Amino acid sequence: MIVGAPAPSSPETATMRRILFRAAALALLLTLQQPATAAIEIRFWHSMTGTLGERIEEAVNQFNASQAHYRVVASYHGDDAMGAAPGATSAGPHIIQAAEAATGTLLATRHVFRPVQQVMAEAGMRLDANSFYAPVAAYLQDHGQLAALPFNVTTPAFFYNKDAFAKAGLDPARAPRTWREVQEAALALRDAGLGCGYTTSWPAWIHLEHLSAWHDEPVATRANGFDGADAKLTFNGVMLIRHISLLSSWLKSRIFTYAGRANEGDARFSAGECGMLTTSSSAYADVAGRARFAFGVAAMPYYDEFPHAPHNSIPGGSALWVLSGKNASEYRGVAAFLAFLSRPEVQAEWHQRTSYLPTGPAVFELARQQGFYETRPGFEVFVKQLVQRAPSANSRGLRIRHLPQVRAILDEELEAVWNGRKTPKEALDEAVERGNRLLDGMHKARLR
Repeated sequence: MIVGAPAPSSPETATMRRILFRAAALALLLTLQQPATAAIEIRFWHSMTGTLGERIEEAVNQFNASQAHYRVVASYHGDDAMGAAPGATSAGPHIIQAAEAATGTLLATRHVFRPVQQVMAEAGMRLDANSFYAPVAAYLQDHGQLAALPFNVTTPAFFYNKDAFAKAGLDPARAPRTWREVQEAALALRDAGLGCGYTTSWPAWIHLEHLSAWHDEPVATRANGFDGADAKLTFNGVMLIRHISLLSSWLKSRIFTYAGRANEGDARFSAGECGMLTTSSSAYADVAGRARFAFGVAAMPYYDEFPHAPHNSIPGGSALWVLSGKNASEYRGVAAFLAFLSRPEVQAEWHQRTSYLPTGPAVFELARQQGFYETRPGFEVFVKQLVQRAPSANSRGLRIRHLPQVRAILDEELEAVWNGRKTPKEALDEAVERGNRLLDGMHKARLR
């Protein structure tokens, strides 16, 4: 036998080799058939329908196509995404879109969410609050860091019908600056035959929260709730009593038309029924698409006898909140998705395709370079009034729990004024009393 030569194969050895070969081939086949490591799913609950819902899906699809580690699944859950979410558990959403009115409630229940700036930092990603406009960041900051990511930002806006102004002998190139000038324009429009000189959408937000901030006047104690959850409402002061009294007199003179609590005024303006409108800046695209007349955009009116007016307008809209109860890998996916949404080029596309405001100067500048504001005359006004002054303790907005319920109380009391059942002072006094009873009860329940 030659040393080193293979031993003759026995029948048993040959059979074993065939078995081992087949096993190896089967193992290789199974390996090839196994899918690659599955992407980690990130659930995103939002409140956008129609075209806006489509825009969200487009952004999500762009992110999913840009990498293979995570897969964001977006789904519509209405305005009450927070209420529908099954708490801070592994089964619930990772990210929810919550309206700005929910900020105080969310911050009062800290176990439910994780600060977005902390989530980003833990994933090794930087989120700079200074990249956002100061009023936008200030509204969402808590203990020195961003609690949520600014997403779709709005602010109150003033629209007027240039064709109707010209017909009434008013200068269509000059919008009213003060509320007294709004009155003069509304009277001229009425005398020219227009049945509705002025209307408004979102009356509680615009004529309470924004008007107070615009004049650097407080709405509640404790820096409008930013310095403590035990804030008390105090908006029944001289300025708001005067303002609601003025609107009440306009209603009697048939130069102001009450359209409803939400955005009903937008349709009346776009149809040419009303010559002037205060609403959300997000109405721009809809007005531009529906109006069959030339319209103008201007800064919100103010009372020039107040020395600090106009101050800065307040941000509305919604933000993206990260919920608790997930694992580290999932939070890295959340951070990656939010970092993607925060890119200036992604934000600029979102801003231009939705008519929401740019969230910061880099986004604004990119949109300007891309020619967006040339196609949206007047849109820059919204941004300028938002940032024209650094936000004060009175102009950051209103951060109280259960703000939607407080707004509903105010709407009810304002309707009592429009119906002639209460004076403006009676209605505002009652709104403050009812609102404080609500807040006090909620605060005591939380402390128990």
